[in-house]
Amino acid sequence: MTPGTDRIVIAGASGFIGQYLAREFRRQGSRVQLIGRQGSDASWDDPAAITDLLEGVDLLVNLAGKSVNCRYTAANRAEILRSRVDTTRRLAEAIRACDEPPAFWINSSTATIYRHADDRPMTESTGELGDGFSVGIAKAWEEAFFAGVLPATRRVALRMAIVLGDGSALVPLMALVRFGLGGAQLDGPWFSTAARRTAGTFHQFRSRGGSQKFSWVHLADVLGVIRFLRSHPEISGVVNVSSPTPSDNRTVMQTLRDVLGMPFGLPAQRWMLELGTAAIRSETELVLKSRWVLPERLISAGYEFEYPELRPALRNIVGSRR
Repeated sequence: MTPGTDRIVIAGASGFIGQYLAREFRRQGSRVQLIGRQGSDASWDDPAAITDLLEGVDLLVNLAGKSVNCRYTAANRAEILRSRVDTTRRLAEAIRACDEPPAFWINSSTATIYRHADDRPMTESTGELGDGFSVGIAKAWEEAFFAGVLPATRRVALRMAIVLGDGSALVPLMALVRFGLGGAQLDGPWFSTAARRTAGTFHQFRSRGGSQKFSWVHLADVLGVIRFLRSHPEISGVVNVSSPTPSDNRTVMQTLRDVLGMPFGLPAQRWMLELGTAAIRSETELVLKSRWVLPERLISAGYEFEYPELRPALRNIVGSRR
């Protein structure tokens, strides 16, 4: 499809990824419409409007879902699941009701679906899925996405690593560095409870010394991957969206200190992280789980990352904020 002649619908575009994609697609001349809450072209509460909006669309991108950067209370766990699975199912129902369904549907997923990995990288062909609350959410999300037959619509689930950009998880890490707290986040033993074990929200101590792997992708490459997938109709199913050069927590924090010009950074022990995440209503899993993911399918298909290396990626993001 020639840029400037296509129509794109983005569902759940209120986050920093969705806002960026909408802006960049519009910049290339595409007509971009939104599904969401207030101020969108169609509301989640209006199935007929969603169907009308999706008629003849060239690309549908679904990013809808409550942020996982919260405490995993029962209410938040339920909303994290509902906001992903229900919205995905509503889009599938709308597509089935279309006379001219969307040609291509990209749904957000997460690289967190793979197990805690510090022994070997996870690819689409050799990766092992994990367990626990976050993995269960990812599995249910993909199951809803691939359920049923949509003969006229190609589907790809993006198993995205941590996306780095202005507005991402990088922002609080930068704040820690500037306050002199930008050392490694160190895992260690911590007490569990029956409730957290049952809910699958307890992080088990595995990686030592800040060695937990940190798979990441620059925001510009999320856009680049979507453009690449549009031009490769032979690709469907799950695709890992992650830099081909993953790092680890200690190296990420050291590199971020270098880029920000901070000569030192105090490390954070597990007990500090548990108290700190409780205070800011977040979870230690977000920094302690070892995510080691490689983009096997993208590399095999010939995608060239704009930011394959961490240091240039961080310099670009930090420079854009100054």
